[in-house]
Amino acid sequence: MAFNSFEDMPVWQDALRLAEEVFVLTQRLPKKEDYGLTSQLRRSALSVSGNIAEGFGRKHTKDKLQFYYAARGSLTETKSHLIYGIRVGYFSNASYEKLNGAIDNTWRGLNALIRTLSERTKP
Repeated sequence: MAFNSFEDMPVWQDALRLAEEVFVLTQRLPKKEDYGLTSQLRRSALSVSGNIAEGFGRKHTKDKLQFYYAARGSLTETKSHLIYGIRVGYFSNASYEKLNGAIDNTWRGLNALIRTLSERTKP
């Protein structure tokens, strides 16, 4: 399916929603985490949608794939930060499960996009 804008892509929409949910969750973190976990988690979550948008703007398929892989990397980084947040008692299991569902959904969308584009680069 061809999109006219990255904003039309369901995977970008999912990723941006995830970043918004992470923002809300991290508002409750202690002030001492502003330059630690809060910043890391927000940046990694926002990087997912940012890389999807940047990949959309690239002309060549291999360039697009590079950014979609980077988005997937940022997604796993976000999940790792959330797991740390649970282990140190900052987040509840319920909060994590909600966000993990959003992460899994975005992961599936990115994988579908990557799979489709990868097939185009095969000889």
